[in-house]
Amino acid sequence: MSKRDYEYFVIGAGSGGVRSARIAASHGAKVGIAEGWDFGGTCVNRGCVPKKLLVYGSKFSKEFKDASGYGWKFLGFRWFKWRDLIRNKDKEINRLTGIYNSLLEDSGVEVHKGYARFIDNHTVEINGKQITADRFLIATGGRPRVPDIPGKEHLKTSDDVFHLPSQPKNVTIIGGGYIAVEFACILAGLGSNVTLINRSETILRGFDSDLQEHLLNEMKAKGIEFKLGCTPDKVTKRGKKTILHTNQGQTIETDLAIVAIGRDPMTDDLGLENTDVQLDQGGKVPTNQNNETSVPHIYAIGDIANDYNLTPVAIEEGHCLADRLFGNMPQRYISYDFIPTAVFSDPPIGTCGMTEEDLIAAGKEYKVYKTSFRPMKHTLSGRQERTFMKLLVCGDSEKVLGVHMIGDDAPEIIQMAGIVLKMGGTKADFDATIGVHPTAAEEFVTMRTAEP
Repeated sequence: MSKRDYEYFVIGAGSGGVRSARIAASHGAKVGIAEGWDFGGTCVNRGCVPKKLLVYGSKFSKEFKDASGYGWKFLGFRWFKWRDLIRNKDKEINRLTGIYNSLLEDSGVEVHKGYARFIDNHTVEINGKQITADRFLIATGGRPRVPDIPGKEHLKTSDDVFHLPSQPKNVTIIGGGYIAVEFACILAGLGSNVTLINRSETILRGFDSDLQEHLLNEMKAKGIEFKLGCTPDKVTKRGKKTILHTNQGQTIETDLAIVAIGRDPMTDDLGLENTDVQLDQGGKVPTNQNNETSVPHIYAIGDIANDYNLTPVAIEEGHCLADRLFGNMPQRYISYDFIPTAVFSDPPIGTCGMTEEDLIAAGKEYKVYKTSFRPMKHTLSGRQERTFMKLLVCGDSEKVLGVHMIGDDAPEIIQMAGIVLKMGGTKADFDATIGVHPTAAEEFVTMRTAEP
């Protein structure tokens, strides 16, 4: 029996930390966890869950417009109340954080409400109390990055959007990644005038170039304005207005400026300087395949350790780690191959596997199958929005290495495609599968001709 307070102590009660703590406890370990903010972490409180609720809310304006083609007529006025959406979102988030707390307590994990700081390699301090453990897991996640420019205090982050007291009429979003793109679509769908500025000449760096181009055109068609190759050099205020001064010599006046240029790991206030844990230049914690830091009994998972920034990845890392350490499962490791992911834009993206740019960089021979079409729904709605789908197939083996889609239900469809890629599915497997008609998904099994 350990002479220390715990066999396993987790710092951070986000999705990854909570899963690891619970699994370790289920294997019989004495486990403690510390959280100084909200249980559930970024995903539940300031990320995936509230964002998806806002995505649902933003879609109704589009559905109302499309309904007339199906015979629906709206008499009188209709209006949107931002406060009602935020209040109802808050109720759901409060319910979920309560569930996370209960799950920990019911599994036998001892909860410490407060921020943990390392005193040495085996000791942390929480609210003035010192706690020792045989092993530690750091799972503190990240926070929105803010550019170090004059007037940066006038910028809001994606965290702030969930708690705005009122909806801004004009919004400028700085960034071009999935968070920036998603909030641009959400706020535009809710009726705000949106401008997105990005230092790159495109959006969604790292995604397949066909997806980048298709989404950019669809967002422009919905009235979102883009300023590409553009960055703010300075931010000022004029009354209630925020003024962005850009590298292109422009000034952009807006009601609200949101920065969404990435996230930084929350490792700066953990007292790691009192340990032998090493950080990289960006503040992340380098780990090996066992999730070990430079101190073998201190582990790290999730956004502070990997580059995926996906909740399911952190959850699986935490689960596998607990199984290896306490469940007598030495071969239990997460696989990072073919991780499906989605962008909840309008229209949404689902993607899994390699991009065409990845294949070129790897020097692989490959074939491209792709299609673009107007979905059946819009034949009556009159909307000109198009769905795009793409398969990337290895030339020799005919193994499918990439599946990419933009269009309604793409995030739901890509989950199943991820299973196929994980199993090593080939183009012949796709061709031999009977399609479900009439659906968009059937196009994945009916594409027969590769691009020349």
